Amino acid sequence: MDDKPHNPPPGQPPESLIPQHGGYRNLKSFQVAQLTYDVTVRFCDRYIDRRSRTHDQMVQAARSGVQNIAEGSQVSGTSKKMELKLTNVARASLEELRLDYEDFLRQRGYPQWEHSDPRRQALVARRCTTADQVAAWVQEVHGQYGRDGQGEASSEQSIESIQSKGPTYQEIAANAALVLIGVATVLLDRQIAAQAAAFEEEGGFTERLYRVRQEKKRRK
Repeated sequence: MDDKPHNPPPGQPPESLIPQHGGYRNLKSFQVAQLTYDVTVRFCDRYIDRRSRTHDQMVQAARSGVQNIAEGSQVSGTSKKMELKLTNVARASLEELRLDYEDFLRQRGYPQWEHSDPRRQALVARRCTTADQVAAWVQEVHGQYGRDGQGEASSEQSIESIQSKGPTYQEIAANAALVLIGVATVLLDRQIAAQAAAFEEEGGFTERLYRVRQEKKRRK
């Protein structure tokens, strides 16, 4: 460890032992993860048996993504290492949720939209902030195919018959959730990279405590 004090630039206040932290509600990653959680609760209540483990696991994975971003942001004042760990837990939880949605589509014979599918970009461009807005978009997309009824798949219908009539609400809703998860994970990947770089350059609470003490000695 360098024994030389890290003097603040002229005109700037000395380094604080407990830096400003929290503010997670302003993080775009938190906002998208929270929207994903709200959408997932609705999706599971409508399309997944509430008595099944899958229902609970999907909701909990979505909730974990939100809660760990918030907790990581809040604990960052005293532990950058814990902030990085919790943000990574949030990222892992959303990856688990992504697999559940992919399983839902695969097991029912619904296609997962390709990365180049214009519907993906259309949803991102809509910049939805509430589950109601996402639901309205799903209805719009479903309506573009001229399907009547609720788009529920009958057990007697073949996969080819279902797909020939256009996507069901289930397919669109699941793919919409995957789009939101994709946005959230990209944001979290960037956030984790930035946190790792800051931790490597500045260290954690112990290093900051040392610098603050050295600065106080120097000023005395």
